[in-house]
Amino acid sequence: MPTHTRVHARGSSQAGRAVALVADALAFVIVLWILLYLLDANQGNGLVDFIHDAAAWLSGWSYDLFTFSRDWVQVVVGHGIAAVTYLFIGHAAAGWLYRR
Repeated sequence: MPTHTRVHARGSSQAGRAVALVADALAFVIVLWILLYLLDANQGNGLVDFIHDAAAWLSGWSYDLFTFSRDWVQVVVGHGIAAVTYLFIGHAAAGWLYRR
């Protein structure tokens, strides 16, 4: 009986790690775009364009939640809300999986 419990806990632990890793990766892409924008990266570059497109898709639901007159504030807040939300929800779900 104890081996069955350990196997169940190990599976939940691995699922929790996977969920946390995905949440971290999503937030990383968004934060990377914020940094590239603030550092005025060349938007004609293919990698910068790819990161921008991915971040825009991931944070499309939160980008125009609030409007600001300065573009850099709009980018930081609009994308930052999505990054924090992914981290919060992803790590909360991972914690729940760890406890199962």
